[in-house]
Amino acid sequence: MTPGLRVLLVEDDTELRQTLRDVLTVEGYVVATAASLADALAQIGQALPQQPFDLVLLDLGLPDGDGADVLHRVRRQVSWPVIVISARQDDGQKITLLDAGADDYLVKPFSAGELLARMRVALRHRGRSVTAAQTHWRRDGIEVDLQRRGVLRDGQPLHLTPKEYALLALLVRSAGQVLTHRQLLSQVWGAEHVHDTHYLRLYMAQLRAKLETDPADPQLLLTETGVGYRLAEGQ
Repeated sequence: MTPGLRVLLVEDDTELRQTLRDVLTVEGYVVATAASLADALAQIGQALPQQPFDLVLLDLGLPDGDGADVLHRVRRQVSWPVIVISARQDDGQKITLLDAGADDYLVKPFSAGELLARMRVALRHRGRSVTAAQTHWRRDGIEVDLQRRGVLRDGQPLHLTPKEYALLALLVRSAGQVLTHRQLLSQVWGAEHVHDTHYLRLYMAQLRAKLETDPADPQLLLTETGVGYRLAEGQ
């Protein structure tokens, strides 16, 4: 998928909010969360000028108001896709919100797979080419499972630091494709570090020491000189 798509998740249920955030993060989305109407509206206002969201996931039953107010605010100002996620099954309300500009309406409970598929459809309708992220990768005795946050070497768990794991996860999601220094630094360390290429060199060396048979002659974590890095395609 396109790395770094920004999603605003508006959901007041703490457990569901964390679960959905984890699912979306594994898929490569950058997720901001809001647990109230006021928080959601504030984040939308802050995002508008500089860092717009690519999609909004919107619960309706918020503690300080109706999530429909978020939809109306978004539709007055921007064209971000909005998917309503709600336990309310009333057909009249669904029709009202779809007519008001919601791109989709998903009734709880729903599967992660269905949510992700509907997000891809909504994004494609906005001209964003999005495919399902790769979350499992295996080659040369190394196995990475992003769904379970597991990394194995010859069947044994391999310890990675949080930053090492974040860097490897980003490469796994785009296995076989070159990711630029700027993309990697922005996604793993933040936009303020896009010029700090020494971070990448250090952490790539650490990952190679843990994953490669011969770190001096890497076969998995490949350098694209002057551009960035690429993880070899899995087998």
